[in-house]
Amino acid sequence: MKTTIFKLSSALLIFLCTVLQMNAQDITGSWKGKLSVKGTEVPLVFDIKSEENAYVSTMDSPSQGATGIPMDETHYANDTLTIKFNQAGIKYIATLKENTLSGTFYQGGGEFPLVLSKTVKTLPGNTALPTSDEDLEALANWNPTNYKYAVEDYFARPKARSFSFSPNGTYLSYREKDENTKNHIYVKNLETNEVTRVIEEKDELIRGFGWANEGRLVYVMDKGGNEDYHLFAVNIDGSNAKELTPFEGVKVNILESLKEDKDHMIISMNQNNPQIFEPYKINIETGALEQLYKNEDAANPINSYVFDKDGKLRGFAKLRDGVNIDLYYTVDGENYKIKKQLSWKDNFNIASFNYASKNPHEAYVTSNLDSDKTQIYLYDLKEDKVIKKLFSNDDYDVSGLRLSRNRGYELDYFSYEGEKSYVIPVSKYYKKLHNRITTKFPGYNYSIPDVTDDESKYLIFLQSDKLYGTYYSYDAKKDEFNLLYNLMPNLIEKDMAEMRPITFKSRDGKTIHGYITLPKEALNGEKVPVIVNPHGGPQGIRDSWGFNPEAQLFASRGYATLQVNFRISGGYGKEFLESGFKEIGRKAMDDVEDGLQYVVDQGWIDKDNAAIYGGSHGGYAVLRGLTKTPDLYACGVDYVGVSNLFSFMKTIPPYWKPYLKIIKEIWYDEDVPEEKAIMEEVSPVYQIDKIKKPLFVVQGANDPRVNIDESDQIVSALRSKGFDVPYMVKYDEGHGFGKEENRIALYKSMMGFYAKHLKKDIKQPLKD
Repeated sequence: MKTTIFKLSSALLIFLCTVLQMNAQDITGSWKGKLSVKGTEVPLVFDIKSEENAYVSTMDSPSQGATGIPMDETHYANDTLTIKFNQAGIKYIATLKENTLSGTFYQGGGEFPLVLSKTVKTLPGNTALPTSDEDLEALANWNPTNYKYAVEDYFARPKARSFSFSPNGTYLSYREKDENTKNHIYVKNLETNEVTRVIEEKDELIRGFGWANEGRLVYVMDKGGNEDYHLFAVNIDGSNAKELTPFEGVKVNILESLKEDKDHMIISMNQNNPQIFEPYKINIETGALEQLYKNEDAANPINSYVFDKDGKLRGFAKLRDGVNIDLYYTVDGENYKIKKQLSWKDNFNIASFNYASKNPHEAYVTSNLDSDKTQIYLYDLKEDKVIKKLFSNDDYDVSGLRLSRNRGYELDYFSYEGEKSYVIPVSKYYKKLHNRITTKFPGYNYSIPDVTDDESKYLIFLQSDKLYGTYYSYDAKKDEFNLLYNLMPNLIEKDMAEMRPITFKSRDGKTIHGYITLPKEALNGEKVPVIVNPHGGPQGIRDSWGFNPEAQLFASRGYATLQVNFRISGGYGKEFLESGFKEIGRKAMDDVEDGLQYVVDQGWIDKDNAAIYGGSHGGYAVLRGLTKTPDLYACGVDYVGVSNLFSFMKTIPPYWKPYLKIIKEIWYDEDVPEEKAIMEEVSPVYQIDKIKKPLFVVQGANDPRVNIDESDQIVSALRSKGFDVPYMVKYDEGHGFGKEENRIALYKSMMGFYAKHLKKDIKQPLKD
């Protein structure tokens, strides 16, 4: 029934638009109502405009995070409005009387009353709070402009990027940016050098794309950063473009590309229930769907699926009681039985079946069931036993492996991330290739983003702490490397700052790892200001060695950047991860503070000139840092950060709700009196009186993870106490800014904010 609700919402919007056409003076504007189906209500807002003697309309479904959805048809005659949503087979007929639309919604034999009232459409959040563009530009002007590299040099998108071979290697796909910063998708015929623009990026960003087969591409888009991703497909000549999942308020995840079936792929959608995802086989030509399994228990949903290379569902993991995981597996392809009962904290992941074995139940598994660090095993799923431990590391979780489909699924390498990324070759073939690459490009991290099916052509991507990124093609038959594209040739390596791994002891004796990026002034013996940059997540996420545009921008302005992989970060084993549970805002923050003290003790940092900046959990850490240690930081920049743990828990996306118990085990549970008291202590909005230092707040209005109310709360509370809090809100963004112009505006204002509050020699804004 909830699937019906989603479809109804889109159709409703359409019919509303039609109704509005009855009288241009009365119909144009916004209309609001609720569709009720068996006790479930879906709020809808329809916005109607008159264009060229016709009406056009869009719909918002706030509860589903869907905004600005265009309607298919809107017609009005004889005081009757008719709206149609063609793809869903929906019709709405309504009559307009004064400021009310009254009608009936029809779908699949069902009839539902729907009444809409004239309303004033509002943007998310408190629109009186954001700082004006003029004032933000004035803030940006505090930053000197006489630097070798501008903000745009670090945060403008590369002219071209995201290269990928077609399966047979005849074509190369890539993004290319135009003069309006739109990133269109192109395909180049490598035999004729003919280039075709296949996908045009318009108002919405193309969030990702890839090859479905030799002649067709797939891509995903959402609405303004709301993360309700839809799947699209198009032929490489630009023809037969089709939205494959035209379901409003529904999020698509790609599960399997199905190399053995060129016409299909496997996706998951929360179409039938916004809280849970179910798997479908989708035809990439027609959009025809076949549901592969039902996920009907919202209280104990399936949260992951295991398919083999032929698209057969071999197993799945099901949540039990909110915090336990039951792993189901099938021997006969029909009956699924529990093989393991795990805690959500356990790691037992089927990386791939071993298709080189005659045993169909043999698989490569990553697991920490018998160890602190995640290791790689060869495992018999039918017998539920380890065949052989293949690889482990004493200090870090092991995360990756690669199989060669072209060579009968031979095991090529293992990989893990320590201070840097490491590849451990296994096969004779890959040992030779690895040696060839590392000898040719010493000192760089490399990855292989793509290889043709016959392994004759490779894409090699090189990066380091000083190199943004360079693509090389490698012809395996000729043993030749050719430079394909330097993503940022304007950023000269010798001008970039070094990112150094650091290790120190926390105040309670834990070994903590991280990174410090030092500007040239620090290398010359000066004590420099530092930007302390806690990562997001926080659980299971970590900072890594490599090119960091933020850290490089900061270094170019004379600031060091400190990144601490505090307890609860991923990659260091389960004991380290779990030691941060129930310690967010407490011992996890202690680790960040201890990291700051460590770099001060090394003589690099001016201890009185430290800023704190971060996004998501990192934004929370900013607010917590300014309240927990009010004198430690000179200023802070909160980017889509949580300010109130209570409201944060209540505004999570619907597809997070089955995991609320887990979230509470990681953070805190307000139903436990002792933890409720901690939540009040570590929620910055309740500790406003402790904030002494300047704060800059940044938010995407459509953020489905950290609701705009989190930022509104902290800005309102501080301003009520007389604080001048610059507040940047972008109404076409979500959890972080994806649009180039918004990212550049953010960093210009951020650098002005730092210049104002960290640079003692600058007393007033620079003049043009």
